[in-house]
Amino acid sequence: MNPPGKSKKRKVRVTLEDGRRREFALGTTVGEIAQASGKKVGHEVCAALLGNELADLQTPVTKSGRMRFIQTDSRDGNRMVQRSLCLLLVAAVRDIYPDLRVFVHHSLCKGLYCELVSHRYRCVDKIVLTKADLAKLKRRMRDYVEADLPFVREEVDLDRARRIFRRHNHPEKVELIRYRTDPTLSLYSCGPYREHFCGYLLPRTSCVQHFDLKLYPPGFILRHPEVGAPDRVPKFVGNPKLFQVFLEYGQWCRILGLDTVAALNGIVASGGISEFVKIAEALHEKKVAQIADMIAQSRTGARVVLIAGPSASGKTTFSKRLAIQLRVNGYWPLIISLDNYFFDRTKTPRDESGELDFETIEAIDVALFNTQLRRLLSGRTVTIPYYDFHTGKRSKGRSVGLKKGAVVLVEGIHAFNRSLTEAIPEGLKFKAYISALTQLNLDSLNRVPTSDTRLIRRMVRDSCFRNYAASETLARWPSVRRGEELNIFPYQEDADVIFNSALVYEYAALKPYAEKALRRVGRRDNTYSEARRLLYLLSYFQPVESSDIPSSSILREFIGQSSLDY
Repeated sequence: MNPPGKSKKRKVRVTLEDGRRREFALGTTVGEIAQASGKKVGHEVCAALLGNELADLQTPVTKSGRMRFIQTDSRDGNRMVQRSLCLLLVAAVRDIYPDLRVFVHHSLCKGLYCELVSHRYRCVDKIVLTKADLAKLKRRMRDYVEADLPFVREEVDLDRARRIFRRHNHPEKVELIRYRTDPTLSLYSCGPYREHFCGYLLPRTSCVQHFDLKLYPPGFILRHPEVGAPDRVPKFVGNPKLFQVFLEYGQWCRILGLDTVAALNGIVASGGISEFVKIAEALHEKKVAQIADMIAQSRTGARVVLIAGPSASGKTTFSKRLAIQLRVNGYWPLIISLDNYFFDRTKTPRDESGELDFETIEAIDVALFNTQLRRLLSGRTVTIPYYDFHTGKRSKGRSVGLKKGAVVLVEGIHAFNRSLTEAIPEGLKFKAYISALTQLNLDSLNRVPTSDTRLIRRMVRDSCFRNYAASETLARWPSVRRGEELNIFPYQEDADVIFNSALVYEYAALKPYAEKALRRVGRRDNTYSEARRLLYLLSYFQPVESSDIPSSSILREFIGQSSLDY
């Protein structure tokens, strides 16, 4: 028994990643445990996984279990860096230009493309900044860094959150939480400024040492470190073609009054989603028809259309819809999928972690593809292989040849890789790059990442048609992303045209399928925290019935019941 007047303090036992077990007083924060374990808090360690649940440094530990520290060079850590930089930018803008607000649109050039907007300057259509403006903002952000202020997280009830948002003229944030089921909302403050972010921030302003602001009219790019390299901002490389697609799609969304999820939810709630889906799909079809016209009017007489893009961008559906539009122009298209040229799984190379690497060009039988493409263009018949994803083996497929007026559509993630078509003159090629370039944001500061759109698409398809659990797709995704950075994104600006396969309503349409798959990821699974992050993102969307989605939609590639042959 304890002596009278004294009570035994409750303890929690924490098992660290290196196997050490340590005891701490109940309620000790993650940051305090990291510091006691010799970690450089904030600059090196920015969060932890308690079991498999993500927790920031302010989180008190209330039960025993495993703890794995999250560093700023990780993907989770990099997201925290980006959010922290956004709050610094908000504070700097409000200090210098109190009538303006920051709008974070999308990722671009290894940074975040932003614009400044104002609801008070009613006679001004667009705020155009200069290098001098950005220099002032950057200096002010640096002042905050040197002041070493805390990023303070507080949980507030929804009524209080609404009052705060109304007071600061954020009607889109008020609408965003209209359908929120959780009773509270996290707000972060830096000095006098408070904002909501969909995820954790770093503990202090001094933890954000590396950033830059780059003028990119009509806005600017908030530049940040990459995953794996937290101590430097990467070399700037422009993406002018990609940017034009973003601008065009953004303008279309603004014309429809739809630049945030709250606006989409309003359409769903009012019963107007069926009509809106028709408009979004019509835009896709119009763009596909325009690309077919470009190919038909090609001065060099393109006969090989290379269709490239990252995983789950919708290349297969795009190629089939393009084939239909080419028929309208008098062509006889032949579609060849590079997936059928995969080596047998026993011969597939592995990445540095020992996993099968389907994202590298070495996974493709380049020699066979080159040989067959040249024979086709020479008027000969070839037997195209067929790759079975279930067995991991390649077999003989159909025999094909080209008619007069034919055009070959080659679709696959590596279609732009020069080694695939090195024997074909450039004048015979037309390059179409496909990606889901999401433009719809949760609100002015919380964007919907393009990579998350493709991840959710892939996860739904894997779950429905490839017999992969969501946890398997999530575990494989970092390897897929590394492969894209190495083998796909460097070629995107080589495209003759870029097609944005994103549909403004697609998160609402994919939500029922994705949530079902994600909820099967258990707490003991290493991908649990990522599953929870995606479920949190999806929670902001009101669902759309699958019956509203046309049978020719690109989304049918992922959810099924397409009118197109796959």
